Amino acid sequence: MALPLIVFFPVLLILTSSERFYPQFFVVARYWAKWCLYGAGFFPKVTHEATIDRKQSYMFVANHTSMTDIMLMLYCVKNPFVFVGKKELTKIPVFGFFYKRTCILVDRNNQKSRKEVFDSAQARLNKGTSICIFPEGGVPDDESIVLDSFKDGAFRLAIDHQIPILPLTFIDNKKRFSYTFFSGSPGRMRAFVHKAVATEGISMEDKRTLREQIRTIILNKLTSYKK
Repeated sequence: MALPLIVFFPVLLILTSSERFYPQFFVVARYWAKWCLYGAGFFPKVTHEATIDRKQSYMFVANHTSMTDIMLMLYCVKNPFVFVGKKELTKIPVFGFFYKRTCILVDRNNQKSRKEVFDSAQARLNKGTSICIFPEGGVPDDESIVLDSFKDGAFRLAIDHQIPILPLTFIDNKKRFSYTFFSGSPGRMRAFVHKAVATEGISMEDKRTLREQIRTIILNKLTSYKK
């Protein structure tokens, strides 16, 4: 993770100095993700249920089980998007520096931080940039949990901006690189890109139904691969 960031530090420093350079930074970030995945011996295999419209802003969501979820999301999606992620990741050396400069950070113990996240996400969406949120809100401590319950943030934003939600299912990330020390192995890393779910005409009263609809799509795919 750190080596390409160190090598290209001067270029990345410029590209993260202003929001107007974010599209260029995103291209570099996708190359970084490929470097990390292939360098670790992970070989992505992406299946698309439908084509992603390059001119459309989306709310990208996926299950969250591994640090590699960030890299695989960047590998799968070409549309420039901004991660909404937990503030704790800023503590990771080198990676944390750029993470803090390019992502929307949330402190889940601070109600004011949650409001600031919502405002920042709205500003990015207004500029046509997509958003990526892992709606479980973090990786469950119990690794036997296939898919944790979803939080509302991604669905509130999608409804508020009437943008489609595009779910992705990451099949092998927990097996390849979990948060359990000395676990995992090189090998195939499968991802499934589902059809986008429209939000036009959906109100906040339908938020819970929408949230559970998206969770069911991802859960069904996860369980089908385990059979």
